[in-house]
Amino acid sequence: MDVKHDFSLAGLNSFGIAVKAALFIALRNETELPEIFKEYARENRPILVMGGGSNILFTRDFNGLVIRNEITGIDCVEETADYVLVKAGAGVNWHHFVMHCVDNGWGGLENLSLIPGTVGAAPVQNIGAYGVELKDTFFSLRAWDIAEKCFIEFSAAQCEFGYRQSIFKNQLKGRMVIVSITFKLLKTPMLQLGYGAILDWLNEHQIAAPSIKDISDAVMAIRRAKLPDPAVLGNAGSFFKNPSVSAVFFEELKELHPEIIAFPAPGGFKLAAGWLIEQCGWKGFREGDAGCHARQALVLVNHGSASGKNIVDLAMRIQESVQTKFGVTLIPEVNII
Repeated sequence: MDVKHDFSLAGLNSFGIAVKAALFIALRNETELPEIFKEYARENRPILVMGGGSNILFTRDFNGLVIRNEITGIDCVEETADYVLVKAGAGVNWHHFVMHCVDNGWGGLENLSLIPGTVGAAPVQNIGAYGVELKDTFFSLRAWDIAEKCFIEFSAAQCEFGYRQSIFKNQLKGRMVIVSITFKLLKTPMLQLGYGAILDWLNEHQIAAPSIKDISDAVMAIRRAKLPDPAVLGNAGSFFKNPSVSAVFFEELKELHPEIIAFPAPGGFKLAAGWLIEQCGWKGFREGDAGCHARQALVLVNHGSASGKNIVDLAMRIQESVQTKFGVTLIPEVNII
């Protein structure tokens, strides 16, 4: 167990915030977990488990133990004529895993191409894009229960998936260390083409009978056109969730703002948070090195040396303006530490 002290996390979070961890361990095998928690639980230090650092914003140094999940491995654990069960280590890069599945002709994850982060972080957030959510292909996961000091298997139902939600963000927040996830993927894919941008790309490239690789290529092209690369410009993708409102409230908003962008959702409508933010004048805004991306208002960015507090202050100002103009509360997707 290689423990590092005063370890810089600047290169391990996609915002590029220059903070340090008092203690740092790179977790490469699940067998290390019992020893790690036996050793550090008695010190009563806070413990943070990180994946790719792509959905986290540090506002200060972390005065505790950071465990970076680097458990790798991709295995086909069951195969039939119709589907495969594929298990991936929690430390596997998410996009690399999606590409592995696409290259093997296993359908279901192609719409989730190019999402930053690791496999282990994906179910926590129930990541989603272009009409698909992780829960659609999720089969099970294995995790270390810090409180009970044992490994537990979770089914999809036990994960309590919702829009950008799971039991790991709520009742079990901070209690589980996810070590592997198993997905059920189809050999005869059911393509999800509900988003117009995907159809536009396919038509532009004269693809009438798309494969899962074509869908993946379309999604990657769309994402690259409107979202900044964290390796070039610090960000964590969408900073806020798309807010849900009742059908009655949506009709009231539509009367005042006929051009409002929204999508039907259970119980009402889901509003496009990026549109709301843009209407409040934030798109392309910059103050010091904290800003709002010029092509996608939903993405807050670090132009170089912004602190986590600078980003949070900007986020709060955006929330206040959207609340004032539309009467809508924006909730961050990003985990603020």
